[in-house]
Amino acid sequence: MRASIKLGRWFGVPVGLHYSWLVIAWLITLSLRGQFAALNPLWSTATVWLLSLTTAALFFVSIVLHELAHATVARLNGIPVRSITLFALGGIAQIERDATRPSTEFWTAIAGPAASVAIGVACRSIAGAIGFFAPSPTQSAVAAVFGWLAYINVALAMFNLIPGFPLDGGRVLRSIVWAITHDVDRATRAAARAGQVVGFVFIAGGIFSIVVRSDFGGLWLALIGWFLLEGAKAHELNARLSATLRGVRVADVMARECVNVDAGTSLRRFVDEQLLRLTSKCFAVYQGDRVVGLISPEEVTHIDRGAWEHTTVSDAMRPLQSLHPVAPESSAGDALRLMGQEDLNQLPVVADGHLEGVVMRSYLLQLVQAKRELEA
Repeated sequence: MRASIKLGRWFGVPVGLHYSWLVIAWLITLSLRGQFAALNPLWSTATVWLLSLTTAALFFVSIVLHELAHATVARLNGIPVRSITLFALGGIAQIERDATRPSTEFWTAIAGPAASVAIGVACRSIAGAIGFFAPSPTQSAVAAVFGWLAYINVALAMFNLIPGFPLDGGRVLRSIVWAITHDVDRATRAAARAGQVVGFVFIAGGIFSIVVRSDFGGLWLALIGWFLLEGAKAHELNARLSATLRGVRVADVMARECVNVDAGTSLRRFVDEQLLRLTSKCFAVYQGDRVVGLISPEEVTHIDRGAWEHTTVSDAMRPLQSLHPVAPESSAGDALRLMGQEDLNQLPVVADGHLEGVVMRSYLLQLVQAKRELEA
């Protein structure tokens, strides 16, 4: 889930919006407009819109704080956090690697719902304090905003505690099963399957609501169920991949026979003399005696064929640092996960500043498939 709009760094963590959040933010604002208009018919149209937009913005802040709670606990335990992205169904803190202990997993997972409950209690207290002092019309409007925020934050916490991936409750469940069985793969599969059951229940409930009750709000429930189902399947797949590649190092599976390409070579010459003639899938771009990047057919296809004669390999290549180099001792499972996160098909393997080879996503997936067939 990549951010379409960058919102800067919040407490050191990059925060962004996926475009789908804008649609949901608008729907939330329209819903709030109807609620606030019904709550006090004496409020002007401008007041109702102002309250709706303000409440939607504060809800956005609440979700970011929920995700920042996850990120803070993860970072305190030495786990890097890449970013926080808000999308149609909430937010996601993109944590670079899994916890190494059940306790770390538990506290990282529970931090988000705990933060939402704390925000809800604080908002309820503010709304109650305003109401206690015989509020003016302005104070009543502020109390309405905080009252809604109290309700939605507690509801957000309860929803996230449903025990199944990809929700926070799924991670809590995994940490408990992990602590009992001492088997992280078994715990991950249990939480993923629980998430799939929850997803099916939501989808069935949504369809029932649409067909039997003619309530098209069930479409939203079914959409949430579909998201949970797909997320749970992805977690289960990742668990299987990690288990299959456990103990395999990048050095064991990397391609070592990389073809050297001079950075000043034209794309036309590279394609005609190397890409189409050689069976190698690894082409390392050198500037003098220093490797500066990699080039593959994918990069070539991004350049218009008519410009190949005047475009050099260095213009089309992927710079080495942008490809997230890994060490030969790195886990093959971690390398595969990194390629998925960054949408890369290959990673350069670097040791002491020298290119040792390239690890390919296609080869790792073939290796996983071969191992699964042999174990069947």
